[in-house]
Amino acid sequence: MQIQDVLSRYEADLKNVEEHMRRHFHSDVPLIPEISNHLISSGGKRFRPLLLLISSDLCGYRGERRYYLSAVLEFIHTASLLHDDVIDHASTRRGRASANSVWGNSASVLVGDFLYSKSFKMMTDDGDPSIINLLSTITNTMAEGEVFQLIKCGDMDITEKEYFSLIEKKTAILISAACALGAILSKASDKKISALMKFGMRLGTAFQLTDDTLDYSGTEQEFGKAIGTDLREGKITLPLINTLVKCSPAERTLIKKIVKKKDSGEKDIQRIVAIINKHNGIEYALDRAKACIQEGKKFLDLFADSEPKRALFTISDFILGRKL
Repeated sequence: MQIQDVLSRYEADLKNVEEHMRRHFHSDVPLIPEISNHLISSGGKRFRPLLLLISSDLCGYRGERRYYLSAVLEFIHTASLLHDDVIDHASTRRGRASANSVWGNSASVLVGDFLYSKSFKMMTDDGDPSIINLLSTITNTMAEGEVFQLIKCGDMDITEKEYFSLIEKKTAILISAACALGAILSKASDKKISALMKFGMRLGTAFQLTDDTLDYSGTEQEFGKAIGTDLREGKITLPLINTLVKCSPAERTLIKKIVKKKDSGEKDIQRIVAIINKHNGIEYALDRAKACIQEGKKFLDLFADSEPKRALFTISDFILGRKL
């Protein structure tokens, strides 16, 4: 099975998710749907809704609630992106002008707040206590991750353990929730819910690891943001963390000087990339991503072979080779 086979299988379902999203970000205040639609329609892959749809399929649920809760997930994700771009002073998102650069920081923060509150209103209307408990815990953890990232911004002494804790809180946990929700909707056993949650956590961690390597090795046309953006924003990710352990004192001093500048030019970024490549930092991060994927797949041993299970395996493999 190829990734296009997966997308074709769930194409109609994803269109239903889009319809639910359009319906629920409506507001009598025109700026809210304008900003929401700017980001929501900007080419996102609906990765989290897709995982919810597949996990629902895997566990035998095909009812309407999967579309509704997929929209909830995407609103939470979109709200976090709006807030992230303000914090990071980002000028682009997915190859387009970021909302904060078009409408300003205040509007972006407030519309992000609207989407968060809308997601909780939708959860309450759905009325499943287990889902409300899961997603309220998840969003609280994501906010914790944002604060932790702020604290660690520009910290050259960040450890691998701290880095993995950060990406689990910021990224992996929402992907984990997407996988668990499908099982919860299906009234699957606690064992199956736990297995899908753990699979999602490993998948989400690998997703962020590959994302972090693309900041040094991708192209802006494919990636949707300038190469070295994370570095300019003071985000010290695994390729650099591993390199800082291996490099010479002189190389560390140079890296520290460039990171402190925060307005590094392309030549500065290329100098750091050369040091990372010299010490195999990108390969190290990708090896860790591969290990996460292998661990994640083992959690699916609990499920019989099926098209949805093969779809989750295909997505796992796609994450390792992705270019955007």
